[in-house]
Amino acid sequence: MNLLYFTTSLLLISTALCGVKDLRDHYESRNGAVGARSASPQNAESLQDDTVTNDLIPEGDDEEDYLDFDKILGEDEEDYTDIIDVLPEIKSTEKIPGNIYELFPGKTRIQRLNIINANFGFDLYRSIKETTNATENILLAPVGVSTALATVSLGTKGQSQSQILSTLGFKDFINASSKYEILTVHEVFRKLTHRLFRRNFGYTLRAVSDLYIEKDFAIREDFQNNLKNYYFAEAQIGDFEDKAFLSKINQRIHKLTKGLIKEALSNLSPDLLLLLVNCIYFKGTWENKFPAEYTHNANFRVSDKEIVKVPMMKTKGNFLVAVDSELDCDVLQLPYVGNISMLIAMPHKLSGMKLLEKQLNSHVVEKWQKIMTNRTRDIYLPRFKLEKNYNLKDVLSNMGVKDVFTAKADFSGITNEDINIGLFQQQGSITVNEEGTQAASLTTVGFTPLSIQTRFIVDRPFLFFIYEHRTNCLIFCGRVSNPTKS
Repeated sequence: MNLLYFTTSLLLISTALCGVKDLRDHYESRNGAVGARSASPQNAESLQDDTVTNDLIPEGDDEEDYLDFDKILGEDEEDYTDIIDVLPEIKSTEKIPGNIYELFPGKTRIQRLNIINANFGFDLYRSIKETTNATENILLAPVGVSTALATVSLGTKGQSQSQILSTLGFKDFINASSKYEILTVHEVFRKLTHRLFRRNFGYTLRAVSDLYIEKDFAIREDFQNNLKNYYFAEAQIGDFEDKAFLSKINQRIHKLTKGLIKEALSNLSPDLLLLLVNCIYFKGTWENKFPAEYTHNANFRVSDKEIVKVPMMKTKGNFLVAVDSELDCDVLQLPYVGNISMLIAMPHKLSGMKLLEKQLNSHVVEKWQKIMTNRTRDIYLPRFKLEKNYNLKDVLSNMGVKDVFTAKADFSGITNEDINIGLFQQQGSITVNEEGTQAASLTTVGFTPLSIQTRFIVDRPFLFFIYEHRTNCLIFCGRVSNPTKS
């Protein structure tokens, strides 16, 4: 069985409109620069080294890299406010806490899909957490994995496709309306790419997908057309045994991620036939910046036995805050300029992280956002930088996506040859500093406003979630157990 490799170089996502063409044309026609506003870090000699990467590619605007999706797709704003509320009947015996359909009424199709994507992201987080030490940091870009698997599903059939649709929750999405079908999922991903592809909203969010094909490997034309139509994936023919070819792919990833992802494709199998690369890039500036002169050394309790010194940032302003008495944690929303923010959930006790991680789902996040109250606070948040690289083959297989990694894989939608996925890799990097971030049951819980506290001090392990609010898209998420480690 030949190998199909899939890698998500996460800190960026992608978008490109092209057919199969020579690699030289691809690189000569685009320079891969990603426009964004710079956020220059300020250093303090009394603190440890700044967490900002110093060798990033200079920021710049390149109109050729920013596609006019409004013109390309010919869609207007009504496409995103159209609400379809033909929900499946749920028998009384099926009305269990946490039923996903309870979150769907009043939501657009994009928001519904992102509720599904977030739930999958939380499940993926839990699966990775099971193989990770409690004091280790975690970083994921859930929408990147969802997009990648949705893209792969275009070329699958039979049980291989069914496993992807079930594990990601796409079947639940399809069942939400009599007007939905499998292609609806891909159509909504197409619009989601449109909505998330932003640079003039006060932040930069960039999505790019590329498809690389071995020069002697034939794939179905309809698969190529679907990739182009739904995911804007640009296919290029090349030679995976040619080091210069791999070097150019690495250079492109390096540019698209502004230097955050380096040497992504260092060890590839010589049997490689097809490579799909998905990148996500985000850069945001805090609405309330943390003045560098307020940053100071402070204690951060990693565990009952370990305390580390961290550069603790400080700011003051009006912030949305809540306390979840059921999960025994505080919740803080830190907005970036634009309709995007970082949500922080911090257990009151070190031992409370296990319960929070276990119970986390889209219902809980929605309740947090509904119960939050706006108060003037002093906010203390450690600077941190995370860099992670995960091979998700075993994780996804344990979650239910099994066949695509084995001889049972049915990729007859791509080719007549027998292929499977030999690598499913996600790399990520996130930097949080004073300027911002570069880089996502009806559960009835007892929520009460955090109204009497005047300070929110993040001095122990916490979870973070970066949401684009208009689409309800969970872009990045993770756990910071020790800010001094990446």
